[in-house]
Amino acid sequence: MKKNNTLEKAKEYGCKAVCFEGNIDFYGKSGFTFAREYGIRYHDIPEGMDDSFFLCKELEKGYLDGVTGEYAPPELYMVDDNDVEEFDKGFEYKEKLVLPGQLF
Repeated sequence: MKKNNTLEKAKEYGCKAVCFEGNIDFYGKSGFTFAREYGIRYHDIPEGMDDSFFLCKELEKGYLDGVTGEYAPPELYMVDDNDVEEFDKGFEYKEKLVLPGQLF
């Protein structure tokens, strides 16, 4: 099995579980599953709605036993589109593409 250096590094830093947004078809191969299976919901998504993009993996077996709750991404992830456009002006122009499989 291929070694996943990022997850090993997370363990070294004391992380016991990892949650993030991703595609189960890709990350499932590394042992990730739907976070809902651990009782963890993604913020602002009502129960029963599609949350299949929100994934989780325990790095320490049993760490999430009995855990329930809601995950909210860090505030720094929420950026204004105008700020992004202004930031991008500092780089050489590249055409923005919308490709199959993109979430948005």
